[in-house]
Amino acid sequence: MLSSAQTPRFLRSTTTTATATATATTTLKCLHTSPIPTSAATPPPPPSQILTTRKSLLSRQTSAVELAKSFLHRLRRSEPQLSSFLYVSPDETVLKQAEELDKKIKNNEAVGPLAGVLVGVKDNICTHDMPSTAGSKLLENYRPPYDATAVRKLRESGAIVVGKTNLDEFGMGSTTEGSAYQVTVNPWDLTRVPGGSSGGSAAAVSARQCMVALGSDTGGSVRQPASFCGVVGLKPTYGRVSRYGLVAYASSLDVIGCFGSSVADAGILLQAISGHDKFDATSSKQEIFDYASQFISVDDMESKPLQGLKVGVIRETLEDGVDSEVISSVRNAVSHLEDLGCTASEVSLPSFSLGLPAYYILASCESSSNLSRYDGVRYGNQVFGDELSSLYGDSRAQGFGSEVKMRILMGTYALSAGLPVGFQMIGAAFNEEKLLKIGHIFEQTLQGCSFIPPLVADEATL
Repeated sequence: MLSSAQTPRFLRSTTTTATATATATTTLKCLHTSPIPTSAATPPPPPSQILTTRKSLLSRQTSAVELAKSFLHRLRRSEPQLSSFLYVSPDETVLKQAEELDKKIKNNEAVGPLAGVLVGVKDNICTHDMPSTAGSKLLENYRPPYDATAVRKLRESGAIVVGKTNLDEFGMGSTTEGSAYQVTVNPWDLTRVPGGSSGGSAAAVSARQCMVALGSDTGGSVRQPASFCGVVGLKPTYGRVSRYGLVAYASSLDVIGCFGSSVADAGILLQAISGHDKFDATSSKQEIFDYASQFISVDDMESKPLQGLKVGVIRETLEDGVDSEVISSVRNAVSHLEDLGCTASEVSLPSFSLGLPAYYILASCESSSNLSRYDGVRYGNQVFGDELSSLYGDSRAQGFGSEVKMRILMGTYALSAGLPVGFQMIGAAFNEEKLLKIGHIFEQTLQGCSFIPPLVADEATL
């Protein structure tokens, strides 16, 4: 497992980053930001926007319409600078859904656990009422006839999908510069990238353009941008969330993951989209834990709430090539865990360096096979050709971007390579509840950290 704790690079730099992940682990990117000046007041731990929203709506302190208008205003104001979204739902569509929710609450009808929660969805996850382009010109203007299972479950839980977020084309990249449409920037520093490939989702949550967002993770594409943008990113165990409706990159590695501004929000979002799905044979029938039960208030915590927990620090993730400030931040995070009662020890994975080349071989081979369907006949935009072979070739040549072409070629050959800093926690397969509990305690007891980018700090109250 490669850590994705790296310094976000400048836009359009020649240096790139990539991560690899094993499929049988659960990973959490927990916030560990640069300290704020000592003269400033210490900000409180990030609250759960989902729980705060639900409490405000049910107590009639605010309405779903007022809440939606607030987020839409912030989104419209900041989007020209950030370019987080490829598509934003019309205001009237969002407000109509919010009005329907307000009517239910007024009539004392039951509402779902995500009632009124505005969600961004990565544009490689199918939505029946919005374009789903996977960041590629090949799928420009494509509208699926159905919702992905994860999106369907969100809607059934009362969530409002506010739009589709930008990504590297077909999820192949680590900066979101590989999108065929636009380049997303980091809300903390507009000259730097937000990470990728789910950079649009991470930036949108960071800038409070939406409350939570869905992304996808094949080799770090949720965890790495979460680190770069200072939010929580959760990559569930493979099979925990249905892949039905997720545009395939590498099917044995692809996972739909969650972004939130707090650990609680990431956990509640995961709860809503988890479960077996008859449309995905790889989805698991493992019991889904009540993740919210793991979230303890700071006031109710013992002095050593993580007493007895053993944590391994992978030596190879902190050796040559890692920025000294990143190493320092990770060491400080480990010290914080020890203060909470954990026993931390250094462990070695001698084969660690082989993870990245293994990932590239496996992912490229699978992408070469998966993307062969985009031939201009069965899927994707078509370029006219006098012969079938030229129709195939020209449709792909004009539809695919350079990064996608490179990975297809690699796979084909193999079948015949001052900002937030993320701290990654890895747990056992299908043990998300323990990981979320640890992450929540870690987050809620942090001191001297800023959780909201300066770009929206003055107006982001949630």
